[in-house]
Amino acid sequence: MEKIGLTRLTGSGEGSGECGQGDCPNVYQTDRGTFVVQGDHFSGFQPPDGEGLVEIPEAVLREAFRALGW
Repeated sequence: MEKIGLTRLTGSGEGSGECGQGDCPNVYQTDRGTFVVQGDHFSGFQPPDGEGLVEIPEAVLREAFRALGW
């Protein structure tokens, strides 16, 4: 699937070892400056209709922060 307007910040294959069959948790930055997070579903609480939650490893967020120079 094409990811229009997204810049991949994580998932370089280095580091966390969380990847399987190309289904790595990832963080993307949109062309609007927001973030899209790909990861396992989180079921700690039910978000409002139309919203969703994902849970990603800390190492993935750290990699995204490094990519942004934070």
